[in-house]
Amino acid sequence: MSNKERYAQWVAEQEYVPLTMQPWWMDAVCAGKEWDVLFAEDADGKILGVMPYLLRKRAWYKYVIMPQMTQTGGIWVSAETTGDKWATAEVCRQLSEKLEALNLAYYYQQFRPYSLCVDAMRGLGFKTRERVTYQVNDLADLDKLIDSFSKNKKRQLQRALSLHAEHDMSVEDFYRFHTKCLAARHRRPSYSREFLLVLERKARRLGQCEILSICNADGQAYAAAFLVWDKKNMYYLIPCYDTTHADSGASALLVLEAMKRAREKQVAFDFEGSMDKGIANHYKQFGSTPVTYYSVEKCYKPFFRIALWIQHLREIGMH
Repeated sequence: MSNKERYAQWVAEQEYVPLTMQPWWMDAVCAGKEWDVLFAEDADGKILGVMPYLLRKRAWYKYVIMPQMTQTGGIWVSAETTGDKWATAEVCRQLSEKLEALNLAYYYQQFRPYSLCVDAMRGLGFKTRERVTYQVNDLADLDKLIDSFSKNKKRQLQRALSLHAEHDMSVEDFYRFHTKCLAARHRRPSYSREFLLVLERKARRLGQCEILSICNADGQAYAAAFLVWDKKNMYYLIPCYDTTHADSGASALLVLEAMKRAREKQVAFDFEGSMDKGIANHYKQFGSTPVTYYSVEKCYKPFFRIALWIQHLREIGMH
């Protein structure tokens, strides 16, 4: 049995494993790339914790980074281990040793909120950095929810009264719409059309995604979002807005309609965070609560970090 097969079997036996750590998600977001899993086990070979990871190679260096469109990952522990600080520390120790055995130049993953693994990894010599996402957990009372919106967002909703939500935009149309929205700002999507097609196909097959659009009376899209969810959370994965209709209130209505879908699914709503102050301010105005999560990294070969930094600057220049 391969690591991936063993991992899929283990995940199927768990009550809950986050969307972005599901085997099908890793298959989708790592399509054409190499991903694998590390296991922490007890003396009898029972799995105590796992670390799915994307392995990349550059020249003769190997490194681990987050896959596209994947906010969090890192380590997930079994239900028996959850909440046990000492058992979690043992899981992290084992996985740290297995990372060392991979002979990496660099390791970087973002761990889920409230993970006890962050402190354990910090104690093992990994660097951690605070990041923030924005969540709305109580969606039961829509009137109360809307009342928590800022005055600005309430005004935008008033301007959007002539608009409506649609749920039948195709993935191809969504990609074209997103491309058009970004082109107006001299940018382009950070993902490829092929990437989105694979992700949508796998998520749609499991009934875990939807493309939501906000349109005028003629059916012209003003805003749209690619939503994905699991048993506990809905993620505002890829939102996009036509800036030529910035005053229409479509962006506010898009968020509200997405929250309504999360309410129907009986899950919390996660904006997928942003370290960009402008985007963060937009999310804060919808009654959301900031939730901290952490990046965890280790540079095994200092020269490689410089190479990654140079590559990052080049990629920014391309956009």
